[in-house]
Amino acid sequence: MINGKKVVVVLPAYNASLTLEKTYREIPFDVVDEVVLCDDASKDNTSQLARQLGIPHVIVHEQNKGYGANQKSLYRKAIEVKADIVIMLHPD
Repeated sequence: MINGKKVVVVLPAYNASLTLEKTYREIPFDVVDEVVLCDDASKDNTSQLARQLGIPHVIVHEQNKGYGANQKSLYRKAIEVKADIVIMLHPD
């Protein structure tokens, strides 16, 4: 939290398995409360790796919907988990 505000990092992902772990490990969890990843029908193991890393909210699009739809899914989830501050970080 920052000044009593819940901070949520959202990760729009497409075929991000090669860079996801490095990106995730660099998140400053001393101020970030939750992480949400949306896998936009990747052809690699992005969503499985996200779960292995312990990302608590993993959304998977069964077919590629594009960047805008990925963002919408992430923002909906951020609102659902009561984010005050949302930071988008690209793992791919």
